[in-house]
Amino acid sequence: MTPRALDPFLDFPQALRAAGFPASPDRTETFITAVGLLGPTGIDDIRRAAHAVYGPGPERQPIFDTVFDMVFLGRHLAAPVPGEPEDLPQSFDAGAFEDLPVPDDEDPSGGEATAAERLFARAIAAGDEDAGLRAFMRALPERLPRRRSRRRMPGKGRLPDARRAFRQMLRRDGEITRLPTQRRMTRERRVLLLIDVSGSMKDGTDGALRLAHALQQGGERVECFTLGTRLTRVTRALGHKNRDQALTLASGLVADWDGGTRLGEALAVFLSIPRFAAHARGALVIVVSDGLERGGPEALVASMERLSALAWSVLWLSPLAADPAYRPETGAMRAILPLLDRLGDGSTPPAIASEILDFRKGLR
Repeated sequence: MTPRALDPFLDFPQALRAAGFPASPDRTETFITAVGLLGPTGIDDIRRAAHAVYGPGPERQPIFDTVFDMVFLGRHLAAPVPGEPEDLPQSFDAGAFEDLPVPDDEDPSGGEATAAERLFARAIAAGDEDAGLRAFMRALPERLPRRRSRRRMPGKGRLPDARRAFRQMLRRDGEITRLPTQRRMTRERRVLLLIDVSGSMKDGTDGALRLAHALQQGGERVECFTLGTRLTRVTRALGHKNRDQALTLASGLVADWDGGTRLGEALAVFLSIPRFAAHARGALVIVVSDGLERGGPEALVASMERLSALAWSVLWLSPLAADPAYRPETGAMRAILPLLDRLGDGSTPPAIASEILDFRKGLR
């Protein structure tokens, strides 16, 4: 087993290959050796060693640095915007980290999907649903979906238990009065939570993250990402038991609060990174979003087709579904509706908790 300190050095080549850079095993070995010889005093020394070994061209150096920051600094990976600037007047080069001026015509209520990117950190408001979240955490071990494990245990089952049978034969002079059996153990399925942090979801984002913290504390194998104009993994931040500390850390990681909506492209980035896409394999995937995707539905449909093929079940929770008479009206939501196992209410933390605990109801 390799030391944990080597994990980013081993993840870096995989991320480079996913971004289209050549990263052969011998270069990886050279990179680790070079860092060891340098005796780096800071992250800039490691970055210079990476430039020297992998040699990105000047035109691709910003992308190379973005991948480096994602792996070594835990920053987010930007989702690309299709089209030319004249086709997307509100588009922004998400590879940089400068603030984007807020357009004059932007809807302050967040009622419309945009392509603009607004990069800042914010404080997550405290909620008044503590008792409900604690009850939600206690109920999770029994209510989350489970799958059969490869491990076996003695019990009533169809599989013969050869070891116990032979021990019984030794004790009883070769006779077996009853054939011992064993059964497969079960374990919780992975749960993948994807939270839309775009402007149209601004009223519910804080509550969704408080719910995400409770889900991660009560579940065994939970991964959490935020989606907007960027893709950000907040699993490690939400792993802290203290909720205020966890939410503060998550707020510092997410830079695209209340910005544009590029769900299709952000999901495509998630699926293009093997170690991220592996979290969706055989998992209960929960998407908290209103689905107000900017532009055509093609990117979102393509990403959801791949995601639903990997997942065990896909649960889409929209704040618009709080109305029992709600029917998807946008082209993107109508297009992906056949790919969902259930469309539920995502308006408040209690509603999201209820949908997760009762995920089996109404499954297609």
